[in-house]
Amino acid sequence: MRSSTNEGPGWKAGVVNLTDLNPSALYHLASATEWAAYQAGGEIKPAALEAEGFIHCSYGHQVPGTVAKHFEGAADLLALELDPEAMGSVGLVDEDLYHSGQSFPHAYGAIPAAAVRATITLF
Repeated sequence: MRSSTNEGPGWKAGVVNLTDLNPSALYHLASATEWAAYQAGGEIKPAALEAEGFIHCSYGHQVPGTVAKHFEGAADLLALELDPEAMGSVGLVDEDLYHSGQSFPHAYGAIPAAAVRATITLF
């Protein structure tokens, strides 16, 4: 399990159980390949930002459900733990756009790669 201390940008934890994530922390899920591209470009800017106008995020307590619904069978999945204070002017809104009965955090703009507190290997 990842320690609760901030180990600095780019710190990577070993594989953790989904339920071991900080339940109130903010995460964006990405493959290791996507994370490498985000680091090279200096920002988290997935295709969803252009297609939908926002970046999908989850709080730690939501990650198990998000993984089950959207990432079944995925390999090399990372949880990028985000520091909302380091996101600059990126708007972060909790909303239920898909009428699921649960609000999820959406980031309205590219997230600086430096806002990633830790990368946590899920599988």
